[in-house]
Amino acid sequence: MFGINIYLRFALISLLVLGGLAMSIAWGFWYGFFFILAGLFLFAGYVLLGTIQSAAMILQQTGNVDEVEKRLNLILNPNWLYSINRAFYYMLKGTIASQRKQLDESEEWLLKAQGITMPSNEKAMIELQLASINTSKGKWKQAEANMRTIKQLKITEPALKQQITEFEKVFAQRGQAKAATKMGGINPNMVKSGGKRRRPKMR
Repeated sequence: MFGINIYLRFALISLLVLGGLAMSIAWGFWYGFFFILAGLFLFAGYVLLGTIQSAAMILQQTGNVDEVEKRLNLILNPNWLYSINRAFYYMLKGTIASQRKQLDESEEWLLKAQGITMPSNEKAMIELQLASINTSKGKWKQAEANMRTIKQLKITEPALKQQITEFEKVFAQRGQAKAATKMGGINPNMVKSGGKRRRPKMR
């Protein structure tokens, strides 16, 4: 997807708006009108789309969450973002918190993203991250609910399908461990040490 570097966008907005205003003052309004309009169009795109695309690219290419956070901090106001971009903003913030082992904060961001309508692949990504967090916290019912939601989605990305399959294996193993713990496992006191049985005394 084509995108303009955020710093280049800032430079173009300033150049077009200020240049258009200067032309309007010098030669008349209509000389600078289209330059001002183009600058305002770029500014509107920045307000509604934010820096989500470039932040996601940084995460994908480098995995550096500090750089991702710096790019997200350039967003003017997350509440003004177009709905799906706002959901991606919440997802990225949740991912950053998760990478830093801040599970409670990560869960808060992901729950915000969960409340926004998104395509199936992205919805599955959110549910998978929430399932992972809930499993880590021992919230098995919530994690099972997340997995049921994933099963109902039409997922098309092979890499995401593989991640879900791998998580299902881990989830099943943890489920078995939980069941064993709940049943008390095997009591070692019930197992006698080896050796011959003593014969009763003859009377």
